[in-house]
Formats: sequence, C-alpha cells, structure tokens
Amino acid sequence: MASKSVQLEHLRKVPLFAGCSRRDLQHIAKAGDVITMTDGTTIIDQGQMGREAFVILKGDVVVRRGSRKITTLSAGEVVGELSLLDHGPRTASVICEGDCTLFVLDQRHFRAVLEEQPLIALKLLGTLAGHIRNLDRQYFG
Repeated sequence: MASKSVQLEHLRKVPLFAGCSRRDLQHIAKAGDVITMTDGTTIIDQGQMGREAFVILKGDVVVRRGSRKITTLSAGEVVGELSLLDHGPRTASVICEGDCTLFVLDQRHFRAVLEEQPLIALKLLGTLAGHIRNLDRQYFG
C-alpha cells in the first residue's frame, strides 16, 4: 500500500491540482482510496460515462482509442481527471499492463471536498484557465 506521502507526491504532479497547496492535497487525498488492479484489467472503457479519476501510484497502464495505442503511462500520471468535473463520456480506454496500484477519486467525494474547501475550487479554475490560454496560444498564436 502506498504511503500518504507517496500519494501526496503523486497528487502534486496532477496538472489539474498544480495550484493546490500541500494542505489542499491532503484534503483531496483523504477523499480517495488506494486500490490494486491486476494485469489486463480495464480501468476506463472508452465511451462510458466517467465518474472518477485514477492516479497511478505503481505500475503501467496503456491508453487506447479504438484499437490504436495512444501511449503508456506510469507512476505519477493521471487518467480520467475530466470526470471529476463532468459526467462526459470517456475519450479512451485504459488497461493495466501488469499489476497496478491506483489512487481513485470519485466525483461525489471530490465535490464534497470542494464544498468544504471552496478555495480549492478557485485554484482549480485558475489552473484550468491557464491550460485553456496555453491551448489558445498553441492553436491560434
């Protein structure tokens, strides 16, 4: 099982949480659970409605769109984070490549954190605005 300090270190690397303090991350960490998935397990199924995000604590996962492999992700990376903000369909499938330890955070518990700690929501909005500005510069100059 991953220690709380390892969980916090991985949460700190999640782009969505870039503006969060250590204390903010501690609130988020308390809202999630650590799970273990075995080799070949589908974590996220493309097209299904999402309700949780997964931070990889140990192991590797493969991301696929249709039958095409997009990338392999490992410890410290996140999948499904947009599902913390909406109930939209998953844009890709994610499958364990070997046994994996994951920190899972569902939308209901995440929203409870935001209700208790509204300043975290403002930090997330600032981070998202920065990402949108960067995308705008990339595409439109």
